[in-house]
Amino acid sequence: MMRVCVARRRVRPAHDRTGRRGMRQQRSLILAAGLCATAALGLVAPHPASAASAHCSYASPTYHPTLTYGDTGEAVKQAQCLSNIWGGQPPQLALDGVFDPVMLKKVEWIQGCHGLPRSGVVEGRTWQVLYHPALDCYDPYPS
Repeated sequence: MMRVCVARRRVRPAHDRTGRRGMRQQRSLILAAGLCATAALGLVAPHPASAASAHCSYASPTYHPTLTYGDTGEAVKQAQCLSNIWGGQPPQLALDGVFDPVMLKKVEWIQGCHGLPRSGVVEGRTWQVLYHPALDCYDPYPS
C-alpha cells in the first residue's frame, strides 16, 4: 500500500493574521473605547461648576425656592453666583440679590442650553442645572 502525503498549509487564526498594524489598530480602538467609557461615567476632570455649592454659600444648596423677575434676597444671590460659575460668560451677574432684566436674560439662556422651556423662572429643574450644568452650550447668547 502506498501512502500519499499531502502537504497541508497551516492556516493561522484571524487574530494571528492581523500583524503589527492590526495590533496597533486594535490597541487604538481599545484606548478610544476606554476613554469614551471614562467620559460617560463622569470620571474625567470635573466641570468648574461641580464645586459650585462650596463656592456659592448665600443660601443652602437644598433650598430651592421659585424665583421670578423682581424677586430679591439670598436665594436670588445664590442663583446669580451659580450662573456666574456655570458660564462665566456671557455677562457676569452682579451678586446684589436682585432678579433684574440681565439675570432674566441669562436664566432664559441657561434654560435653553439645557433643553428646558425658556420661562425665566428659576424653579426645580433650573436649580438642578445651575448646580449640575452641561459642559458646553452651543446656543448663542442673545444680544
